[in-house]
Amino acid sequence: MALYCIGDLQGCDGALERLLAHIGFSASRDTALLLGDLVNRGPDSLAVLRRCQAADGALQCLLGNHDLHLLAVAAGARPPGQRDTLGAVLGAPDRDALLAWLRAQPLARRLAHGGGALLAVHAGVLPQWSADRALALAEEVHAALQAPDHAQFFHAMYGNTPARWSDGLQGADRLRAIVNALTRLRFCAPDGTMDFSSNESASAAPPGLLPWFDAPGRQTAGQLVVFGHWSMLGKFERSDLLGLDTGCVWGGCLSAVRFGATLAEREWLQVDCPQAQKPG
Repeated sequence: MALYCIGDLQGCDGALERLLAHIGFSASRDTALLLGDLVNRGPDSLAVLRRCQAADGALQCLLGNHDLHLLAVAAGARPPGQRDTLGAVLGAPDRDALLAWLRAQPLARRLAHGGGALLAVHAGVLPQWSADRALALAEEVHAALQAPDHAQFFHAMYGNTPARWSDGLQGADRLRAIVNALTRLRFCAPDGTMDFSSNESASAAPPGLLPWFDAPGRQTAGQLVVFGHWSMLGKFERSDLLGLDTGCVWGGCLSAVRFGATLAEREWLQVDCPQAQKPG
């Protein structure tokens, strides 16, 4: 049995099909974790959702910011964006089943492998949060997504405040801060204050900011964290970090990492992708 992590798809089902063939993926034998942003901007979000739903757990998924955007549009909490490519999902006969499946996906997962464990999120983890804390907070959002009044969650989900985490946050502010950290975070201040004004590469951090994973005292340091979301970062690897968003939808690659006997044994596997949209 092999374990894979796969970067952002954004509706590029053809690239996913080619990558799964390239790595020799077997749904009866292997597990692949998709790191969020399953949908939007690419040509076939509907096929991606149907493929993942039908995989019956062999393709495990996280929610990214584009996935939450689809759910918010479907709930009437947000108008479609000019560059959205979600119409086929919203008009599909199996729309309700697909959206219910998507809402059931978490914002963070922990996977055990080879005597260790990795933490997977779409974007980032605040420096104040341990892996256990991140998973517990992600579960709070998951519970809100599964609640009977889940549509109300999407009406309060958008916004950049509060920018700094406090354990005393409550209600919509608390859930919004969790969502922003796990699905949107790239840069923060040394004290963990989140910034969403830049999506440049890690080496081009705005003044006073740094990549979330370089924040001093980061509680997840030494724990393998796997993430996507940051196409300008590109292929990124440290002993305790893997960044897998390599810009599939922008004409880059779709990337997977296959783990060997331990999490330290890694093999990168990629397929080239046609450009579905131009950046900017």
